Amino acid sequence: MAGQIPAGAQQQMEIKQFKDFLSSYNKLTGECFTACINDFTDRKLSDTETTCTVKCMDKFLKMTQRVSQRFQEFQMQQNEGLVAAQSKALR
Repeated sequence: MAGQIPAGAQQQMEIKQFKDFLSSYNKLTGECFTACINDFTDRKLSDTETTCTVKCMDKFLKMTQRVSQRFQEFQMQQNEGLVAAQSKALR
């Protein structure tokens, strides 16, 4: 069973991923609520508030996706550099 992650480690990884998701969700809702919700006299969102929250969420999600993409690109470059350095050291 080489290459498989032990059950305990898998569970810990899933818990960490869920915590990361909740953290991002809480940040998103907090930021967009603060930026967009201004009128507390009505239970319904105004059209302006609704539009603002949709734009805010879209911007946040696009930013998160772009940061993840750049991080992956950076990791790939780092890995390529390590492989090149190791192959150079073995010569």
